[in-house]
This record gives sequence, structure tokens and C-alpha cells, in this order.
Amino acid sequence: MRTALPRPGLRDVEPYQAPQLDVRIRLNTNECPYPLPDGFRDDLAEAVRAQTLNRYPDREALELRSRIAALNDHIVEGTWVANGSNEVIQQLLQAYGGPGRRVVLFEPTYALHSRLTWTTHGEVAPVALDPPWRLGPGDLDRALELGPSVAFVCSPNNPTGNAQPVEAIAELAARTDALIVVDEAYVEFGGESASPLVAPRPNVAVVRTFSKAFALAGARIGYCLAAPDVVEDLRRVRLPYHVSSLTQAAGLVALDHHEGALAILDAVRAQRDRILAELPRLGAQAFPSEANFVLFRPPQDAGRVWRGLLDRGVLVRDSSEQVPGCLRVTAGTPEEVDGFLAALEEVLA
Repeated sequence: MRTALPRPGLRDVEPYQAPQLDVRIRLNTNECPYPLPDGFRDDLAEAVRAQTLNRYPDREALELRSRIAALNDHIVEGTWVANGSNEVIQQLLQAYGGPGRRVVLFEPTYALHSRLTWTTHGEVAPVALDPPWRLGPGDLDRALELGPSVAFVCSPNNPTGNAQPVEAIAELAARTDALIVVDEAYVEFGGESASPLVAPRPNVAVVRTFSKAFALAGARIGYCLAAPDVVEDLRRVRLPYHVSSLTQAAGLVALDHHEGALAILDAVRAQRDRILAELPRLGAQAFPSEANFVLFRPPQDAGRVWRGLLDRGVLVRDSSEQVPGCLRVTAGTPEEVDGFLAALEEVLA
């Protein structure tokens, strides 16, 4: 019996995924540790009941896009939504990347940028940054010498946690006609947004998510702020009715509870700063972070420490393939951070 063959190299690549294990404390995926208030769930239930699910959703998601545009003081024609920021990034690469087009990444950075470049048949062109991983003039020169069609800047960066200077992003955009995609999944936790660059620099697209600061990872909502021409190009590659009625309803209700979401941020930042303060006491090197996580280098083998934490019911992210010897921990609730620190102290003892 003959079987179909996939594209060359596909089966050499493992599926992109983070471990989802049944553990006591899960701090490996940078989710918000707090749900939105009870009022959100009640309002969402009402909104779901009002949906006519036998009909297709609004294919333009116009109400949700309009609300997001108003929140960000941006034009609706330049605002786009999709199923998580990852789908926005995929659509941008479908529209501006592809065969024969080079995509610059400043590494270490979010691994899905290179994965999606590959799946959309673009050429990955990495520019390695040294600690503290802050873009400088030499890094911009090296990136532009590669002749990119697209360049990604993640700020605050995952997994390192540092934000990039907006001045560097502005200079990069001014020196090329490549699309500069600024991934701001964590910007609500710290760092300066590049969104003011979008109007004067139509080759800048800012991508954000509802998964982190909006505490809505389960709903899969992402958006971008861009020039209207960019959004028109995204409309050309999107799937029909790509954002469901339920997703749009969840987004609208979340925007109604925006103030409640903002109130959560201070609690998350407090635990992040607590982790930053406590890790050196345990002999670990903690890297400054403006996100909702902390990258750290334990004083012992990272793989052994990761396994020791897991044996104690604490799951963090092993980031040693991106930053040698390092782990990444999400800022959880005070109780979760208590458990992480206690388990780490045991492992290192």
C-alpha cells in the first residue's frame, strides 16, 4: 500500500508545543495566573447565549476591531484580529514572507517566529545578540546587510524578558522597506510600545494578544496595529470566517472588563519582581525582566534542576537550547511563587 509523502523535511521537525503536564504548579507558559472577575464570566455567558451559531460569524470582526482600535487610539482600517497573535504572525508571513524572501530574527527570541517562517517557506536569517540582548547600531547594520523582506523584534523579548529601545526599532524601519513586525505580547507588563511608530512608518506592524494581560489565553485572540494597506493584505490571506462568533464575543466582553484586567497586572509584576529578588539569594543568576516571567541560570545543570523541580510538582520552561544553562519561570500567584522558590531551594541544597 502506498502512503502519501509530506513536504521534504517535515517529519524531521517535532510539533511546536510546551509541556502541559498535570502538576501542582505550572509556570512554564506565561499565562496570567488570575482569571478575570466573576462578572466577566456572567457577562460572557450572556453573550454566548445571544449568538446565532447556525450562522457564520462576521467575517470582518468589525465590532471587535473597532473596539480594539478605539482602545489603542488607532484607525479601524489598520486594526486586525485573528486566533491568537500566532495566527496574526502567520498571516503576516503569508503576505510578506514566503519563498525567496528573507526573514530576520534577533536571537534568542520567540521560537515560533522561526517555525512560522519555515512553515510559510521563507528563509530564516538570524542575527545573534549578546547579553543583555539590547538592539544596538551594529545589530541593525548586520540585520540590514541580510536584505530582509520581514524583520521581527520581540519586545519585551521572550525568553530573555528585556524590552527593546523604540528608537532602535524606528531606525530599523527608517532604513528599509521591509515589514518590521514588533511582537508586543508582554508589553502591558513593561517596556515602551512601538505603536506610535505605525502611523509615520507604514512598514511597522505591532502585534499583541489577549492571552497575557487580558487573562484570556483560552479564547485565542490576537491583534495587530498596522497601516491599512497591511491589513488589506492580511484580508487576502486569511481563511473565510477565521474568527468565530464565540471568540469575537469573548473579546468584546473582555474589553468591557478592561479595567479589571489592568488591576491584575500590578499583582503579576509584584511576583515577577519578587522572583528577581529571591533568585540571587539561592545562587541563581536572574536576568532583568519587563515581562511576566524571569529567565534565570541556576548554579547547577539546568536540565537536572528542571527535572528536580518537576519531581516536586513544579513545571517551568527549559530554555537552555536558546540561552545555554537557563530556565524560565512565569510569575504566578503568591502561593505558586512560594512553591517554586521552596522547591528550587530543595533542588539546589
